Amino acid sequence: MDTGGNCGSQSSVTVIRSLSLDELKFEDIFRVMWKEFQTAILCGVTLAAVCFGKVLLIDRLLMGNESVSLLVAGVVSLTLGVTVILAKFVGCTLPLLAKRLGFDPAVMASPFITTIVDALSLLVYFMFAKSILGL
Repeated sequence: MDTGGNCGSQSSVTVIRSLSLDELKFEDIFRVMWKEFQTAILCGVTLAAVCFGKVLLIDRLLMGNESVSLLVAGVVSLTLGVTVILAKFVGCTLPLLAKRLGFDPAVMASPFITTIVDALSLLVYFMFAKSILGL
């Protein structure tokens, strides 16, 4: 879950910086979302692949945890990848929406992003676990 929070915070900091320097306006939201989506796909796929290898190699082979299967590694990896994508989306849109509504994005972004992304990552994990593992 924390990886998603870090990704969302990174996106929000970039957007908040651009907002404070008047380099960005609410009308740019779709351009920002597209740019962050591209970055999110790259980060999400990379982190999911590394996570998959880590779960299989370290947890199963080196630590001898036989309960870790390909499906479990897949669920954890898919969850991480999707969480990163969702976190980047939340992180780039929330400051723009806050600014549009008249709130200070620097003050409100981080707590909301963390809370929203944590809740979303749990929902994604349980959704994948239920559908793939049949839990």
